[in-house]
Parts: sequence; structure tokens; C-alpha cells
Amino acid sequence: MSILEMLLLGVGLAMDAFAVSITDVLGYKNLTKTNKISIPVAFGLFQGLMPMLGYFAGNLFADFISKYAGIVTLLVLGYIGGNMIYESYKESKENGESNDEVNEDTFGFKVLIMQAIATSIDAFAVGVSLAALKTNVFLACSIIAVTTCALCFVALYVGKKFGEVLGERAQILGGLILIIIGIKALF
Repeated sequence: MSILEMLLLGVGLAMDAFAVSITDVLGYKNLTKTNKISIPVAFGLFQGLMPMLGYFAGNLFADFISKYAGIVTLLVLGYIGGNMIYESYKESKENGESNDEVNEDTFGFKVLIMQAIATSIDAFAVGVSLAALKTNVFLACSIIAVTTCALCFVALYVGKKFGEVLGERAQILGGLILIIIGIKALF
């Protein structure tokens, strides 16, 4: 597998993480600088780690992971997206508390790790393919991780711009996007 092919593979694998990064900015208005750095880093790390696990686990877990990956992704992203929509709706009914305060409490390490795992499950199966192709797994996983990280930094900027345009509806849109990504993973 050539460097260009590895780069294209990295871009393809990064698309769900890219979309979820955008929704994080749309849905969580009080992201700190640390949050904004940890999002691309976590997604890049998991996108690079999962193919390596798939490469070494080979066929041992590949059938199980491929069989349930869509369901797990739907459940995790559906839960997070549904919670974002619910929080937005709940806040619009309450007085005295802004969406920003609720969002600050709901985004954290647990949400980030759940998102990173959900968006990288398919990369495990890619690792099995890398083993079959006798690809340099360390180079491929490094390229996938760096590509994902870079694209997620771009996504944070894109999400911020969309958030400025959408205003209060940004959190609802972010939740809907997460649910749609989960449904897409199911099929």
C-alpha cells in the first residue's frame, strides 16, 4: 500500500470523527481550549490505535466487531445526540439558565472517549485488511492518526462558523447529526 493510499484511507476513516467534531462545537458552547485540543487528539489517537489492534488481533475478533459495530455506534452516538437535543429542548423551557451552562456540564472525558470509540470501530476492521495486505501497520496507523487529528482541527473551525450562523439551533442540529451518523453506521 502506497503512502497516498494510506493518506486516502486516513481521510476516509476520519470522516465520522470530522462530523462529530463539528457537532461538538455546535452542541457544546463552553468548550475550553483544553477540550478543543483534546477532541482532535482523542479522535486521532483512537483512529490510529484501532487499526493496529485489528492488525494484531487479526481474525480473532474481526467477525464479532464487524457484526456489532453498527449497533454499538448507533447506540453510543444516538444516546449522545439524543441527550444534546433533550438538553436544548429542556433549556428552552426553563428560565434563568443558559444553554452554555448545561453544555459545560455535559461535555467531558466520558463523552469524548465514547465518541472516539464509536467513530473508530470501523478502523478495527481496516486493521484486519492491513494485515491481509501485508502493509507496514505502524506507518499506516501513524498516517491515519495524523490525518484524523488534522481534519478534526479543521472541523472545530468549521463547526464554530456554523455555530455562529445557527445560534441556538446549533445544539439541535449537532444532536441530529450524531443520530444520523449512528443510523448510517447501522447500515
